[in-house]
Amino acid sequence: MISRERAVALVGSFLARDLPTRPWAGSPPTPDLYHVEERPVGWLVFWRSAEQARGDGPRGSFVGGHYLVDRHDGSLHFVPAVRWDDEGWEEQYLTEVRGTPPPDPLAAAVRELARARGAVAAMAHLRRQAPRLGPREAKAYVEAVADGAEPPEALAAPTRRERERPLPPIETVAGPADRAEGAADRAAGPAG
Repeated sequence: MISRERAVALVGSFLARDLPTRPWAGSPPTPDLYHVEERPVGWLVFWRSAEQARGDGPRGSFVGGHYLVDRHDGSLHFVPAVRWDDEGWEEQYLTEVRGTPPPDPLAAAVRELARARGAVAAMAHLRRQAPRLGPREAKAYVEAVADGAEPPEALAAPTRRERERPLPPIETVAGPADRAEGAADRAAGPAG
């Protein structure tokens, strides 16, 4: 598990290496890591230029952003869709980066209906909530969840709402932390 302090250090180290490589109108900005937020998938580390933080930057300009540090492996990801009110990017992260299918929003309710009122009631509820499922798919879905299992991804996918606009892709910029640091240590050679 990556601690808050380690996440901040990883982002600071990345910015120290990355910012000088970008084209700037002058010298690269000095990063100010001003906010860290713990999320289920890791740590969001927000940064801005130190000039911006002091109010010395040009009016109307903003240099900065945010990175997600994965809580398990310390890898760094630029998540362009982060907004305070939108949790969709975390599901996107789990799907795109970790390869974890998003949770099925109907499985628990369908399982409970199948247990309490029977398979037909569960299928009717499922078809109302996920009209993209046909009768055969709904039956297979109910049979899977009634036994306590999760439905196969092909049956779970139609239960999820589709986004009106897709989120921009998440970019992995460094990591995992241990592998990246190990490679840097090997490249530097033996100490002493």
